[in-house]
Amino acid sequence: MPLTVIGFEGSANKLGIGIVRDGVVFSNPRHTYVTPPGKGFLPRETAKHHREWMLNVLKQALTDAGLTHVDIDCVAYTKGPGMGAPLVSVAVAARTVAQLWNKPLIGVNHCIAHIEMGRLITSADNPTVLYVSGGNTQVIAYSERRYRIFGETIDIAVGNCLDRFARIIQISNDPSPGYNIEQLAKKGNKFLQLPYTVKGMDVSFTGILSFIEDAAKNKTLMAEYTPADLCFSLQETLFSMLVEITERAMAHCGSQEVMIVGGVGCNLRLQEMMEIMANERGAKLYATDERFCIDNGAMIAQAGFEMYRTGLKDATYEDLLEESWCTQRFRTDEVEVTWRDP
Repeated sequence: MPLTVIGFEGSANKLGIGIVRDGVVFSNPRHTYVTPPGKGFLPRETAKHHREWMLNVLKQALTDAGLTHVDIDCVAYTKGPGMGAPLVSVAVAARTVAQLWNKPLIGVNHCIAHIEMGRLITSADNPTVLYVSGGNTQVIAYSERRYRIFGETIDIAVGNCLDRFARIIQISNDPSPGYNIEQLAKKGNKFLQLPYTVKGMDVSFTGILSFIEDAAKNKTLMAEYTPADLCFSLQETLFSMLVEITERAMAHCGSQEVMIVGGVGCNLRLQEMMEIMANERGAKLYATDERFCIDNGAMIAQAGFEMYRTGLKDATYEDLLEESWCTQRFRTDEVEVTWRDP
């Protein structure tokens, strides 16, 4: 019988609810909390946005799919990682829906959901994964029922670095600061040398951010470099670091596939740089567009689908409900991957 799963995502400023049936995305609406230029999004206000839009997005997901609650077999939600208040607001909504509809409830690791959505959409077999978003930066490869982390940021995530620089130069947050930095960077042609901080398989972004923030406030320097030049320089430096550690992981694993997931993975310049590296190695790049790169409900539904069909289908309703908590810290390698071959 077909298995239909609805997924609730709201770990940051995007509320998404998606429906997946046996690897087919039926619906995937999303609503984003956008703040004024120069402002970030705070947990309390973000959670309020999610609560206010929850019913609208849920109705849209069911309408777009042409389904009712009777057709849903399982409810999945983001268990973590993410921002505390938004995570709780979505977990409460998912738990309420599961109890009202009398459906099993599964908590999903946000990072693994990105990977499984990428694998579904691109049909990549066993890629080395670069996971880049506002809250996470990791290089990942699968081995022995775990997604193993080969390298990661030791401070802030790459998306957070881009977002914080966008606030300094007052770039709009609509549709996202990272997207607007990408567009401005296309107009830059003068490269400013920035700190390049790769430490083994790990990267560090705080020093780069401090350096370029100071540069943006330096009137003498800004007479020589435009904001577009700074965006161009920042992207080139950050992405070069990410490509370097990804290539090193591919070499270690003997991998001929690389996949980029997460919100920053929509950046076409990052995809271009990664493809150049992949071509030089005789490897293939897999990437998706903003529909599936950016946080969305369908990715939670897809990961929940895989978890439910292979490991949790026989669990009791009470046990699943008992485990329906959420956490801000949830490592990618904590999850046993029951749906892939050893």
